[in-house]
This record gives sequence, structure tokens and C-alpha cells, in this order.
Amino acid sequence: RRTHHLMSDLELATFLFLEWSPKVIDIREQFPLKFDDTLKIAEDIQVNHPAIRGNIHVMTSDFYVVHSNRDCSQLVLQAKYSKDLMKPRTLEKLEIERRYWQSKGVPWQIITENDIPKAVQNNIKWLYPEADQDISFDVQDRLNFYTKELARNSEKSIINLCKDIDTAYFSEIGASLNEMRALLALRFFTFDVRKDFRLLKCRDVHIISSHDWNLMTEELRYASNQ
Repeated sequence: RRTHHLMSDLELATFLFLEWSPKVIDIREQFPLKFDDTLKIAEDIQVNHPAIRGNIHVMTSDFYVVHSNRDCSQLVLQAKYSKDLMKPRTLEKLEIERRYWQSKGVPWQIITENDIPKAVQNNIKWLYPEADQDISFDVQDRLNFYTKELARNSEKSIINLCKDIDTAYFSEIGASLNEMRALLALRFFTFDVRKDFRLLKCRDVHIISSHDWNLMTEELRYASNQ
């Protein structure tokens, strides 16, 4: 519920991927590193500290992530296009950053465009806008309806199922797909995000547990009253 400042399409894809994970608690982008520490590291390894027009500046990591993994609750990611990893100066700056986080005992790694499958990016971009939209239909009624339809048509694609429902109920074309999209975005239904949504079959979509269902329904009711 705040504005995030992202500097590239790769950072956007990384952010959306992180934000989509239910295990991620907080994401802080452009996270500043302690100036004295990075300056000392640069001196120790005998490379120039990053500077702008001759003025040394504070270094940042693209993403500082807090998640619910008890064994490792913090993670730092630096998003870099693979072509940039061929530049010696880029590698020098990354080495300063790597040593900085190593000294803090926090896992750090580089993420490139090759680490986020295109299908994952497309799925999240399709679903993400719906996650913050107001629901205009009865969630429990629609969940009951689509759960039955999914079970009856396990081998049919989601898109074709929604087209058939629109036709059968004389709905506007796309209405059912929009409802399904909202239910997926709110995680009432789940699927393997690595599989392109356009290729999903009904058997690929699963309903969450009844306990989670009740909790999420209560959250929606609470939010709608605020």
C-alpha cells in the first residue's frame, strides 16, 4: 500500500514476482548501504567506490526482502541484465555489494532476466491489477459455482470454459474470465504460476483450503466496510 520506485523492466518483473509470493512479508527497493562500510570495502579490494560527477555516493541494493522462512528471514537481490554482467566496472560494484551483505550475514544474489520465466511474468502482469480491485460479485457464490464447473470440465481449457459459461448464461463475452481472473488474483484459486494462464486447463486450477477461504472472505468483508 505504498508507491514503489523501480528503475527497469527487470526490476518491475522481480518486484511483481516477489510481491506475488505469499511468503514475502516486506519488500524495500533501492535499499541504502552504510556509506562507511562500502567505502572501506572498496579501499580493501582496491577499486573505485561508485560516484556521480566525482562525488562519492551511497550505494543501494535493488531489493531487501523479508519473508516468513524461519531459517532465513532476509534476502537481498540485485537485478541485473545478463549483458551488464560482462562489464568489468559493473562486476567491481557488485563485488562491493556482495562483500557488504556477506559481512552482515544476509544472503545476497544476482537475478537476471533469465531467472524469471516469461510465462511467470505474463501471468503476474495479467493477475496483479486485479489484486487491488473492489469485488463486484458475491465471492462465496462464485467460488461454489466455479468449483463445480472446474470439476465437471477437467480437460477443458479455462478460457474455453469461461466462453461456454458466458454463452450458456447470456453474459457479456469475457465476463466469466474476468471473475475467474479476480478469484485467481485474490488467491481463492491457485495454479502453477510457471504455466501460462492461456494454456491452463480446469484440472490445473485448485481451490484453497476451507480455512483460508473463510479467512480471506472475512478480510474482504472487513475491507469493503472501511
